[in-house]
Amino acid sequence: MLKALRAGVVGKYLICLSLVAAVYLGTSMQSFAQTASSSETASQADADFQQWLQALISEARQLGISDAIIDQALVSVTPIPQVVSNDRNQAEFVETLDEYLEKRVTDWRIQTGRERMARHRDVLAEVATEYGVPARIIVAIWGIETNYGNFTGGTDVVRALVTLAYDPRRADYFRRELLAALQILQAGHIDHADMKGSWAGAMGQSQFMPSSFVNYAVDFDGDGRRNIWTSEADVFASIANYLGQRGWQSGQRWGREVTLPDDYHERADQWSQGDASFSCSVLRRHTVQRPLAEWQMAGVRTADGADLPQADFPGSIVLPDGEGGRAFMTYPNFRVILTYNCANNYALAVAKLADSY
Repeated sequence: MLKALRAGVVGKYLICLSLVAAVYLGTSMQSFAQTASSSETASQADADFQQWLQALISEARQLGISDAIIDQALVSVTPIPQVVSNDRNQAEFVETLDEYLEKRVTDWRIQTGRERMARHRDVLAEVATEYGVPARIIVAIWGIETNYGNFTGGTDVVRALVTLAYDPRRADYFRRELLAALQILQAGHIDHADMKGSWAGAMGQSQFMPSSFVNYAVDFDGDGRRNIWTSEADVFASIANYLGQRGWQSGQRWGREVTLPDDYHERADQWSQGDASFSCSVLRRHTVQRPLAEWQMAGVRTADGADLPQADFPGSIVLPDGEGGRAFMTYPNFRVILTYNCANNYALAVAKLADSY
């Protein structure tokens, strides 16, 4: 009887062990299969990237990029996953205007900007005269972009642009920027090891994209280099040349904060929304430009309730946070600032900082 009981217990024990082993083996096999599948997916992704990279290298060679530059910058390059995440969550578009301004138009930035304007008064005056762009606008962009040259970014520009050119969202744009960056290296303006910048590929104290460097960077100090990395004179002139070439109107403001009539939103359709012809997409949410006299007749006033200025240039209304938020009457120069960074919050931060100096 005792033997039979022991045999039954042992049998049940062995059955339990078998079940546990089977479950463990099944789980292990499933885990192994998942790991193998993940490994195969990663391997395929790497193969796809390498195929894309080889096509890029061929195109670079056709543009005259040397094997030496290709070996330094491209042969061993890999994407940066965080760059794609940053591209999907840019602060200019996910923060309210007040949140954005609070972080950027700070007391420190205002005071430091005033000090920098005093320190570089002479060269800024020369640049402003040469290009017709006020010193305070130049310094405000310098301040917003890199904290007056204190932080220019530490990301490998080529690697960042490779990542964004491979990502399908804006692949064509970033591929052009990547090829322009390679041409800058080829021309010897900077070494690859020193070509650091933002996660989006913007470079130097002016945070120029490579194509902007090619088209607008200036050798203002006359040393034979267009040096937006360490020459303040070149930085100021390059920013001013960019804005001037993009249509800055000397003697005009950027715009001003305004109050809207009570029935503005009911009547907004009569002024029409959007300007799809402009390269900056946020203007599709602006009104079309109208003479300031028409806005005055419609009941639009300055923030303190005064009449709009009597001027012969047009304005358009922008509501950065939508209906119920702050309202701004923006002039043509505001659109020029938007070409630097196509975001209403950015352009308003530059404008507000410039007004504070």
